[in-house]
Amino acid sequence: MKTINLVDKLAQFSSHWDPHVVADYNNNDVMVVKFQGEYPFHQHADTDDFFLVLEGEMEMDIEGEPPRVVKAGEMFVVPKGVVHRPRAPKEVKVLLIEPKGEPNSGDSDRQPAPKPRI
Repeated sequence: MKTINLVDKLAQFSSHWDPHVVADYNNNDVMVVKFQGEYPFHQHADTDDFFLVLEGEMEMDIEGEPPRVVKAGEMFVVPKGVVHRPRAPKEVKVLLIEPKGEPNSGDSDRQPAPKPRI
């Protein structure tokens, strides 16, 4: 058991769309990620998708619905099976929680990120 400083962890990398595991929670990876631009539309058939914005602002596009703005200090959960796309015109820093082994790319054609541990 130890305290994890997310600001320090985020300072260890500069890449976008490259989640880094910072802790384990039950059978989940707790990760930090930076992103800018847009990710492809995708879904996760068997798991919800958890986003907590730490710094900046993101938009979550949900297929067939208006985009949702998610600001620093706010979280957004995409239910399993819902087609979605996170995006951000400016860099945003986000905490993610996903089951171990779940590809962040869902069912899109994008190559899943390797999710290194820091």
